[in-house]
Parts: sequence; structure tokens; C-alpha cells
Amino acid sequence: MTGRPAFRRRAAFAVLVVVVLTGTTWYAAAELQRARAEQNAPTRVEVTEGVLDGPHVLFRGTAPGELYGRVAAVALDDLSGPREVTPVVCDRVSSQGATTLCLRTRRGVVTTYEAEVLDAAWRTTATWSLPGLPSRAQLSPDGLVATTAFVTGHSYSQAGFSTETMVRDADGAKVSGNLEDFTLLADGERVAPVDRNVWGVTFVDDRYFYATVRSQSLGHTWLVRGDLTERTLVTVLDGVECPSLSPDGTRLAFKHDVAADGAATQHWTPAVLDLATLEVTVLDAEQRTVDDQMTWLDDTTLLYGLPRADEPGTTDVWSLAVDGTSKPAVAIPQAWSPSVVG
Repeated sequence: MTGRPAFRRRAAFAVLVVVVLTGTTWYAAAELQRARAEQNAPTRVEVTEGVLDGPHVLFRGTAPGELYGRVAAVALDDLSGPREVTPVVCDRVSSQGATTLCLRTRRGVVTTYEAEVLDAAWRTTATWSLPGLPSRAQLSPDGLVATTAFVTGHSYSQAGFSTETMVRDADGAKVSGNLEDFTLLADGERVAPVDRNVWGVTFVDDRYFYATVRSQSLGHTWLVRGDLTERTLVTVLDGVECPSLSPDGTRLAFKHDVAADGAATQHWTPAVLDLATLEVTVLDAEQRTVDDQMTWLDDTTLLYGLPRADEPGTTDVWSLAVDGTSKPAVAIPQAWSPSVVG
């Protein structure tokens, strides 16, 4: 008789497991159906044609719906106006008009990452795989491409993150290699920390560039001037991340950590470096932390992306005057990774 209650308990437990699994399966299916419905829903943005024919800003659209992730453009003189949408989906984008660099994530049973170069008709001219999550993309007027991917970690604020930054020709024919393999000169002395990471490339010309080098073991986050011919990285200043060269070539915009010593998290504020004097101007009109490589709209205004706190996945591109005369303002709503094409 003692076996019958135990059997009933096992049977009841089995029924409970079936109910839970059925409920979980139903919930997962419902969530998948809801997500697909959201992805296929019309995107509520004003769409037009002809924007790409004139001066414009190219970017990744982040408005929810069927156009989410698609590369789009707004007119340079009407940043909040209607956008022209391309057929290309990117995580990060950089463009010189006739040539566009696109970094993307391909999700599937096995998630992969890739870089793609496209011509003005959005046809692929070169493609190669990336070792991890796309982070930074830069295309120079001289036809050079810089890509940064997270090999481990998904944030520059994480301890122990690792990146791979490569420079190559846009046609993929010549690869300058991983910038971590370049000779690092700090105050004229060669150093080779095993934990160095390089990211945030901004090109000067077809030989020189600026970038960020960080070594946690040495306690430095340097601005470096790179030389593709000599394969060197020479330190310029400490405490600089993600530099961006101004159109007139005289200044670098970057994000500057203003968090107190010992703070648990970093707080990045936009700043501008005068290359002639090495004087830094912190743009503290922006009180939020800006974890992005900024883009110069012109010689007086910066663009950068910020996420919406109440809308996961949606970001806006903000503008900020470099002379500190105005507060930050939304320049392109529901956008990310701006690239100015004059």
C-alpha cells in the first residue's frame, strides 16, 4: 500500500512538469510571434527619395519596425527631416559617399560578424569576417578602412575586455594588420604590455592616424599617433578615448573619463584637444556619459549617439557645439553611427 501514494506523487509531479513545459513553450512561442510582429510592423518615420544625391548624413536607423537597422540618410541641411532608406543593414557605418563601410552581426544558429564595403549603388565590393562584436568603423578619404571588434567583453568599461583593430585598403587587397602588433613608444621608450588594446582610429591621411591604446596593467589610456609605414604607435597624451579628427585637421574630439578616482564606473564626457597646444577643453554641457566615437558635423559641431533609457534598442544622434555655447540637442532622432558625406 505504501507504493500507491508515492506513485501518485510521481504522477502529479509529471503532470506539473508537462504543464510547466507547455506553458513555457507557449510563452516562448508567443514572445517570438510578438517580436516578429514588431519587426514586421511599419516603421513610423517619414521616408523620401533623392537625399543621397546631395550632401547628407548617413546613419543606422533605430526606429522600431521593419526598417530597424537599415542604413538611411538625411539631408545635411535638414537633419531631423525625412530620410532616404537603403537596402543595407549595419551595426556601424562609415561613408565617403562613393564608398561605404558596413559592420554587421549575422544572427543564426551560429552568430557571425562581418565587414562589407559597398559602392554608391550599394553593391558589395569587398567583404571579410570579424572575430567578434562590431564596435568601431572608420573609412578614410584615401580609401583606408579601420575596423574594431570585441574579441571578448562587450564594453570598454569592462575589466579584461579585448579588441582587434585592423587597417586595410577598402578593396581588401592590402592589409596593414592588427594595430596591436605595431611598436608602441611611450615617452620615447618601447613598451610591450601583453594586455594592450587599440581602438578608435581616426585617419589623418593614407599614412598617419590617431587612436586609443589602453593597458590596464600599466594604468594608461593613451592617445597615440600611428604610422602605417613605420608600423609605430607614439603616445601623445594620457586619458583620451575614441579620438575624432576635425575637418580642418587642427583638433581631436574624444571622450574623457571624469569619474572620481576609485569610482565603480566610468563617466565619459565629450572633450576637444587642440593639437598645436595640447590644451583640452571639456564640454561639460553634456552631463550624460557618452560611450561613442564622436563625428564632426562641421568645424563647430559634434555628433554622437545615446540610447533612450525608456526604449531599449532605440538611440538618437545628438549634437553639441564645441565652443560650449549651447546645450546638447537631438539632431537625428532614432539613429546611430552618423557619418557626414559633404
